[in-house]
Amino acid sequence: MDLRQGTIGATVAERDAVASLLGPAVSRWEGGDRAYEFEGHIAHGGHEARSQRHLLLPVLQAVQARVGWISEGALEHIAERLTVPHADVYGVATFYGLLTVEPRAPRVVHVCDDVACRCAGSDELIELIEQRLGPEDSGAEVTWLRSPCLGQCDRAPAAVLTFAGEKPEEHVLAPANADELVRALHGEGAVWDPPTTVPQAGDPSLRLLSRVGIVQPDSLDDYRSHGGYAALRRAFELGPEGVIREVKESGLVGRGGAAFPTGVKWEAVAHQAARPHYLVANADESEPGTFKDRVVMEGDPFSLIESMTIAAYATGCEKGYVYLRGEYPQSHHILGHAIELARAHGFLGEDVFGQEGFAFDIEIRSGAGAYICGEETAIFNSIEGYRGEPRSKPPFPVTSGLFGKPTVVNNVETLINVLQIVLEGGPAFASVGSGVSRGPRLFCLSGCVERPGVYEVPFGATLGSLVELAGGVAGGRPLQAILLGGAAGAFVGPDALDLELTIEAARERGTTLGSGVVMLLDDRVDIPRMLLRIAAFFRDESCGQCVPCRVGTVRQEEALARLISGRTRGSVADELALLDEIGGCMTDASICGLGQTAYSALRSAVKLGAFS
Repeated sequence: MDLRQGTIGATVAERDAVASLLGPAVSRWEGGDRAYEFEGHIAHGGHEARSQRHLLLPVLQAVQARVGWISEGALEHIAERLTVPHADVYGVATFYGLLTVEPRAPRVVHVCDDVACRCAGSDELIELIEQRLGPEDSGAEVTWLRSPCLGQCDRAPAAVLTFAGEKPEEHVLAPANADELVRALHGEGAVWDPPTTVPQAGDPSLRLLSRVGIVQPDSLDDYRSHGGYAALRRAFELGPEGVIREVKESGLVGRGGAAFPTGVKWEAVAHQAARPHYLVANADESEPGTFKDRVVMEGDPFSLIESMTIAAYATGCEKGYVYLRGEYPQSHHILGHAIELARAHGFLGEDVFGQEGFAFDIEIRSGAGAYICGEETAIFNSIEGYRGEPRSKPPFPVTSGLFGKPTVVNNVETLINVLQIVLEGGPAFASVGSGVSRGPRLFCLSGCVERPGVYEVPFGATLGSLVELAGGVAGGRPLQAILLGGAAGAFVGPDALDLELTIEAARERGTTLGSGVVMLLDDRVDIPRMLLRIAAFFRDESCGQCVPCRVGTVRQEEALARLISGRTRGSVADELALLDEIGGCMTDASICGLGQTAYSALRSAVKLGAFS
């Protein structure tokens, strides 16, 4: 796209979409009409407009939702309204997979073709859809697109439908059926959103999942009748320092993969003099095979709100953000409604829960299809209205995070553990597990498994017992391999079923628990082909900021494609050696975890003999 300032105007629909968030333009400075009798040759409001830079992504999403794509005229109008350079607006708009600056049909179905959905037949589903709708992204009124993991691996194969217009709609269809999808796109059939549940629902031993499938997620009264907000009341009794003490004594570490001590992070932010402090709940679980946070938010949304409120009280945070995957429309609706109820009943806002002087509120910010935005500093850039590229560290978020202020960042699973810690005490929580692996842990079982879903087990349970809990391999077929930790994780063989599910034991085996992915692959799965899909995923999702990752992910995919096709440059051993060299460079020199782990799954598969 050529950026030609002032040549193409925004349509009425595009202007209305922008105004729905920014309000009407009141001066020529921000894209309105010049009122000469009041303004003369002076335009006011530039500083105020620039202060709204953080609304850039929501405004782009509003235009996309209204029209189905973002035109050159819309980009120009947004740049004027926010006083942001045109190139910056274009750069942000083209960064995210769910936004497009090219014309697209207003009705789109995004069909997952990632690893778990492939195990469930997404290739056949895509073939049927292509027969009915034509080539990908080709229809004028309705069309379809391949999509990376949609976070619906427990209900694979999955699809998300988006309808642009004055009242845009988004729906998840899982498991997806080609006939139902086509009828829904043409407005001829009902679109349904599957209910959220867990296979262990009703099990009295559950802690983190005890209310999922039991309480009504849209009822604050039901949540409170099942123990909700008892932890916040107890937190007020302990005081901020008391809460942090219990969290530190619990040994709770982050559940996103980095395993950093939560109490240490909270204490560091609490002691920062700079104000305000911010809290970010990382709900952008884009790791293929991961869906636990989605299940919690849809089945027990108030638990996240209560946990965030406790974290804010302990660390002195005035404002909280939930950075939510753009592919989670139900989560957005359910959690958004819960936040409104909590605010209406005094559990958010001024003097929370009657605690004089404690003010805290939560805002949901939707991602727009960027795996890299699961990295904590990339989230900051995304919320602030920039491309979601990771920042170099130091400075660390506890001193300079969102908007340059001290910031707490935890994922959803980490936060909801705090409820149990506050109610029962840190030592009681720490009594489960050992080392740095303390308390319960959520795992996402998908692929060729009999009962896919989110499972809760204590740290220290074996991988085999977890697989048995989920019914084993679907159809009783032989187990070929298990992918642990998602695309950024590693493959293990059937001989790893005795692996203790702890951070330490996983490291000793050369693997990782990561975000809790446990994807079973039976004897029919073509693992080299799955590896090529993973390589393509990392190539697509690299933000391009650093050379090792930007170039390395491309070269990795190319070498892997040559191996699979049999057209190697030299011998197979030569190609594998090249892959190892590329992978080592990415691991050692990339800025963030994407490049540092892009070779992990491939390395482990080679060790298992995938190309022998």
